[in-house]
Amino acid sequence: MSSTDREVDHALAYPEPPASPLWHRQGAKARPLTDAQKRRNRELLDLAQRKPRPTAA
Repeated sequence: MSSTDREVDHALAYPEPPASPLWHRQGAKARPLTDAQKRRNRELLDLAQRKPRPTAA
């Protein structure tokens, strides 16, 4: 066995399956967020990043 045989990642040895048709949105596009929604999302993200993470028991 050569050194290259041991370095092969077998998880990558097969082609990726085709994308599911369920992943493609049909119909109307999602509405853009309003400025108030964007501001609220930024505030929640900022709060979540500052808050200490819960420790596992």
